Amino acid sequence: MNPQDEIYDIVDVNDNVIGQATRREIHAKELLHRSVHILVFNPEGHLFLQKRSLSKDENPGFWDTSSAGHVDAGEDYLTAAHRELMEELGIAETLLPFMQINAGQETFWEHVAAYTCTTRKTIQINPAEIQEGRFWPLEEIKNSLSVSPEKFTSTFKLIFFNYLKKSG
Repeated sequence: MNPQDEIYDIVDVNDNVIGQATRREIHAKELLHRSVHILVFNPEGHLFLQKRSLSKDENPGFWDTSSAGHVDAGEDYLTAAHRELMEELGIAETLLPFMQINAGQETFWEHVAAYTCTTRKTIQINPAEIQEGRFWPLEEIKNSLSVSPEKFTSTFKLIFFNYLKKSG
């Protein structure tokens, strides 16, 4: 199936389902919908970042959270997060809810549920989804964001800066 034909729930400002449409229609009309983002850490506290595939329709070639994706129609956030983690990174882990972000321009009209996890497993990136990926020390991410913020997705920046605030 063409990814543009995937069916997602359309939601209102309070994240209540009000209909369904294809990815193509949702993005063309900037309808509110849902996505998940996962921050995957290694035991040393380094954060895995993915560089989005150049074939992506949103933010191609940008650095992003470890794993991210849309919530399919009828799916809940946690189920979508586990699915995306397996599809993109080839791992299964216990996910801890981290934060919710209301839909807006910075999130491409997506209500976002973000999760964290720690893994010792070997990540196997899906080349159809991800150009490259690696674990970054948090200081390196902060430095890169200050030097080249345009290389990172807006949603990643929202989530990462929130993570830094909450983790002290």
